[in-house]
Amino acid sequence: MMNITPVVKQLLIINILFFIGSYFVPVAYDFFALYYPESDSFKGWQFITHMFMHAPFPNIAHILFNMFALYSFGSALEHFWGGKKFLFFYISCGLGAALLHTGVNYYEIHSLLSDVSNLKLTSSEIHLLLNADYSSLFDAKGQMMAGEIQSILERVNCSQQQFNTIVQASMITKGTVVGASGAIYGLLAAFAFMFPNAELALMFIPVPIKAKYFVPGILAIDLFLGFKGSSIFGAGSTGIAHFAHVGGAITGFLMMWFWKKNQFNGNRWN
Repeated sequence: MMNITPVVKQLLIINILFFIGSYFVPVAYDFFALYYPESDSFKGWQFITHMFMHAPFPNIAHILFNMFALYSFGSALEHFWGGKKFLFFYISCGLGAALLHTGVNYYEIHSLLSDVSNLKLTSSEIHLLLNADYSSLFDAKGQMMAGEIQSILERVNCSQQQFNTIVQASMITKGTVVGASGAIYGLLAAFAFMFPNAELALMFIPVPIKAKYFVPGILAIDLFLGFKGSSIFGAGSTGIAHFAHVGGAITGFLMMWFWKKNQFNGNRWN
């Protein structure tokens, strides 16, 4: 078993501290989880901090899986690259994961909004509707209470179907992303690139599979489930950010390809 390397050790400590800290201060999720940029809760630093946050206790499987993968693959890569290059790669993959996830959300939200484009909503009205708390807009009889949201919807003569579309777009806008999984998928891609014949296995697959087949295989499953809207470990309600995984892996592969391509041009990758 490979000894834990310095940067991997520090990343493990930071993730664990964030996990414990967010248990005692749950409001930390409002500041450090990644929100969609059109959300009122979005802050620029969330593109970095989200990768140190994980699903809250008692769900410990999320952080345990990610930290085990960080130790297993990260230590091997840092051993060959050194700490600075490994950290740059890790953070870059996390950012690539966040960007693809955000891009997919942008496409979904604006596809939904195109269905209500005939309402002629202003940009400020759209922003207000996307960030509205719809759970508090109705009384006990299910009637929408008077207010700015009601005034906007009445002005544009919004139908029930169009209202449902707006609410669906709002739910995506207010969704959050946490976890190191995107960066971890980048490490998996790099590991398969460097050690294609290394044999890997999942708990529910007893037969070891070479990395060059294993990593593309789980990535293909993740991509399929991302389009299907379900989870590789259970029902879709678990909220797995599949396209963040894909984004991390693509970023990792492209970085490895670039470094490999330029290894004899005064910018060695090893």
